[in-house]
Amino acid sequence: MIQLYHGSNIDIKEIDLTKCRPYKDFGQGFYLTVIEEQAEKMAKRVVNIYGGSPIVNIFELDEAQLKNNDLSVKDFGKETSEEWARFVKNNRNKQFSDYSDPECNLDNKYDIVIGPIADDAMALLFRQHEMGAISFQTLLNGLIYKETTNQYSFHTQRAIALLRKVER
Repeated sequence: MIQLYHGSNIDIKEIDLTKCRPYKDFGQGFYLTVIEEQAEKMAKRVVNIYGGSPIVNIFELDEAQLKNNDLSVKDFGKETSEEWARFVKNNRNKQFSDYSDPECNLDNKYDIVIGPIADDAMALLFRQHEMGAISFQTLLNGLIYKETTNQYSFHTQRAIALLRKVER
């Protein structure tokens, strides 16, 4: 079992995928991390935008379930890569329309995606690339040596069903 953390301004009793924002790193989904401090920072960020009090929701996941053949899991590992950069770029791009492309999850083809987070500095690079200000190679060069944090994103009800809320 691993513990995953989700920073918010509400105590999440039930995960509702329809309330998750689209065009995130790995597509519309429920995002968590194994790093509690990262979730605490996200909770504070959410409070600064929407108000309320910071809350870190804790969930357990049986890692053996990630090998379940009924699930489609995309795991980028801990390091940024060219494949990861294309995947994030495609999911964040509101004009991207090739949903069948394996380097996007706009159609939730992957139940769960695991990998690095595109932090604020990385997000700026992605926006600059999207506006045509920098090339994809320049984007990659700006991402390669970045220290990364991690995220697990859950995109389907089948994936959400694997999470068990932990009460403090």
